[in-house]
Amino acid sequence: MRSVLDEGSTHTGSLVLARRLFKGYVRPYMGRLALSMVLMAVVALATAANAWLMQPVLDDVFLNRNQTMLVLVPVALLVIAAVKGFADYGQAVLINKVGLKVIADIQAEMFAHLMRADLAFFHGHATGALISRFTNDVNLLRAAVSNALLGMVKDSFTIVFLVALMFYRDWLLASIAFVVFPLTILPVLRLGRRMRHVSSSTLTEIGHFATLLSQTFQGARHVKAYGMESYEERRAGGLIDAIFRLTYKSARVRSLARPMMEILTALAVSAVIFYGGRQVILGHTTPGTFFSFITALLLAYQPLKSLGSLNSYLEEGFAAAQRIFAMLDVEPEIRDKPGAKALRVTGGEVRVEDVVFSYAPDATALNGVSLLVPAGRTAALVGPSGGGKSTILNLIPRFYDVGGGRVLVDGMDVRDVTLSSLRAAIALVSQEISLFDDTVRANIAYGRWSCSEEEIVEAAKRAAAHDFIMALPQGYDTMVGEHGIKLSGGQRQRLAIARAMIKNAPILLLDEATSALDTESERQVQAALAELMKGRTTLVIAHRLSTVMTADVIYVVEAGRVTESGTHAELLARRGTYARLHALQFAEPEPGRPPERGQIQATGS
Repeated sequence: MRSVLDEGSTHTGSLVLARRLFKGYVRPYMGRLALSMVLMAVVALATAANAWLMQPVLDDVFLNRNQTMLVLVPVALLVIAAVKGFADYGQAVLINKVGLKVIADIQAEMFAHLMRADLAFFHGHATGALISRFTNDVNLLRAAVSNALLGMVKDSFTIVFLVALMFYRDWLLASIAFVVFPLTILPVLRLGRRMRHVSSSTLTEIGHFATLLSQTFQGARHVKAYGMESYEERRAGGLIDAIFRLTYKSARVRSLARPMMEILTALAVSAVIFYGGRQVILGHTTPGTFFSFITALLLAYQPLKSLGSLNSYLEEGFAAAQRIFAMLDVEPEIRDKPGAKALRVTGGEVRVEDVVFSYAPDATALNGVSLLVPAGRTAALVGPSGGGKSTILNLIPRFYDVGGGRVLVDGMDVRDVTLSSLRAAIALVSQEISLFDDTVRANIAYGRWSCSEEEIVEAAKRAAAHDFIMALPQGYDTMVGEHGIKLSGGQRQRLAIARAMIKNAPILLLDEATSALDTESERQVQAALAELMKGRTTLVIAHRLSTVMTADVIYVVEAGRVTESGTHAELLARRGTYARLHALQFAEPEPGRPPERGQIQATGS
């Protein structure tokens, strides 16, 4: 899978990006867009009408002193102003609504796409860089879409009507005025390409900065504990300086377009004044006709300058769109196969058959692993760190797919059933508790929003969490903070267990659920886990052997293989790896040693 952070190595054509934006996101709003274009045409026509009125103002009112025109011209100006004002307001409201809705649709699609992305995708990309797509990239795209829809169409209409008026007044003068216009195209396009390159680099650096902020803020405790404030300041300072230099460079490049247009405008106006003034002096045209022409010319060059500046905004937007589309184009590898059936759990037996798996081509994590978790029983995975225990657990809900072999639930290959039905049958409690910055109630009900208040309270009681919840300031309505920061480790763990109880899934996966707890918290959590495990097929990963000594079967996983299996007593008698691990944790390993206080009491033992 190519990283979306590497999209700077490729360059998608602007026309391709514009076509995709239009087909995918602008087309649904063509009705409103068409109405706004009609209003834009009205605004442009009113602008041209103002320039046209300069001829009767000068010739009829000031030179010929026509009393009727003295009344009609001001009235006409007022009517034109009123029509232009209302049309301008209507088109601005419509076009901004369309532009903002387009961006909202893109953000919604980005979020939905990420929610269905593989777990490997999130492990391969920094959180800050992904968040940057939703903020900085989208803001640049929003500016480009708004400017393109509003500025390009409106200014184009204005130029068309004004140029038509200019050719109507004097085709030769109009030709002189616009002979310089083609000269502006090449440098404007060149500046646009530079803007796109600079914008892409800027967005990449901003993503790195967002990642640094996220990591530093979350690790503030460790930053202070190790006295690394100055180091982090230097890291941030380097990124801030890089962003400053790139942003300043883009400002310089963008600022070049306006003076270029100003110089060329002055050149054209000077030529028109010289030639047109001479025609008036020689009597070949009237002052009113000439001033009507020069008014149209000056009014036309304003939207021309805007279009010149617009190109830089468009290229910035295209740079952002390219990054956004690169992320949207990454398809998940873990998905339902055609014809996938819903998993129907009858007992909940989990079987792993000769599984091979690698996170990378040259890094085998599992090599021929086979094991069985009987329906309604408890199996434990123990062994040295990095042996592959968590990898086995992650393959059951298809967070990853096996490279060889099979994972079966009640005899059905997990790749042959729908992801929704498979994950609905599994509850996960790990040492890395994911609590959201929401109420206690919402965090417990996260796996099943339809549950009642009574079910939430009952789950909390069974998870030994109800008492501490009631002691919180707002009880079940207390906000737990980001990642549950307002709660202790044991409290967070018990909320996670309550969440699993609410889900009421037949298969339970426990990944080091008590490893980070103190003795008292562990005792409370172990009691809650024992309640949760009743009647469920349970797979436990544990480093503390005291918590799994009564499991129905224990598998020792080393270097991607299952090297031993059996009950606690059987494994001690073999005097292998399990017995060695047991000796490290207990002073006097004895084959018949009873479980310690607080250990999991597995069902069926």
